[in-house]
Amino acid sequence: MGSCEENMAAWLYGVNDLRVLPYKLPALGPRDVRVSMKAVGICGSDVHYLKTMSCGHFLVKEPMVIGHESAGIIDEVGSEVTTLAPGDRVALEPGTGCWRCDRCKEGRYNLCPDMKFFATPPIHGSLANKIVHPADLCFKLPDNVSLEEGAMCEPLSVGVYACRRAQIGPETNVLVMGAGPIGLVSLLAARAFGAPRIVVVDVDRNRLSVAKEVGAFATVQVSTKTEDIEKEVEQIQKAVGGVGIDVTLDCVGFSKTMSTALSATRSGGKVCLVGMGHCDMTIPLTPAAAREVDILGVFRYKNTWPQCLEFLSSGKIDVKPLITHRYGFSQEEVVDAFETSARGSNAIKVMFNL
Repeated sequence: MGSCEENMAAWLYGVNDLRVLPYKLPALGPRDVRVSMKAVGICGSDVHYLKTMSCGHFLVKEPMVIGHESAGIIDEVGSEVTTLAPGDRVALEPGTGCWRCDRCKEGRYNLCPDMKFFATPPIHGSLANKIVHPADLCFKLPDNVSLEEGAMCEPLSVGVYACRRAQIGPETNVLVMGAGPIGLVSLLAARAFGAPRIVVVDVDRNRLSVAKEVGAFATVQVSTKTEDIEKEVEQIQKAVGGVGIDVTLDCVGFSKTMSTALSATRSGGKVCLVGMGHCDMTIPLTPAAAREVDILGVFRYKNTWPQCLEFLSSGKIDVKPLITHRYGFSQEEVVDAFETSARGSNAIKVMFNL
């Protein structure tokens, strides 16, 4: 395998302190594969850890390798691996359930209390030259799907799973709150599931123009002011053509976006909370409950990689326009890439090519 000095990784040491340093891999288990990483994307949670050393209730207490949106080429397979071989290009699902708890046994492994997930403390992530991962969480890429697209399966999985939870189909008119990376992949997923009209709202005009380019039926620019909700709901309902919003995907998760979602969704519709911007919210729950608007929680995803790869391979979804910036894997480039992602503005998905 070579010496551990040859394997470098991006370590998070503290606030705004990323260091490309050697990373010693764990031993290759019988059902594991060793993967040379080739494409790794930056997620909002990665940036959050860099800026605050925390995300939700997860705290970084010791140096941690960052990154979880990844694809690469297999170097070596464990003794019991029969489905993959060295040279195979794979997309990696970053979360390993325990496969023993009740949630795992019922198939909801995304809710496993002992989930080990790339770059969620204390588990190391995938922004490294090489990593070791369970073979059953590595999915072979179709010949016409690039390694970058393979890495995009992780954010796309969030959108695909949200659409499944909300049962979006050809008769579902959809509202997407937020045109960041997760809002945009949710838009792409809703289109692939057949939703005829998808309205996207955001505060940023540039992001809304991207949403329009990748297939939004209409877009509405909103403010951050709560007092504007009533007026904005009228604009949204006008934008969708007066047919009513069946499902809203809130990909932001603020009090204001959730309040807007609950007000804009038709009676008997559904609101899916995908983004987790605020832990505590003040929202008009009783009026929504009186109209039987269902609220669905979405936490990551489960069993989504095969469908994502099918959508990408068939051309039903094109994630390539979302990759706006590319960087190599040096100390300077890693720092620059994270700063670019943190600034936002015209950066949607920042990708490392290793």
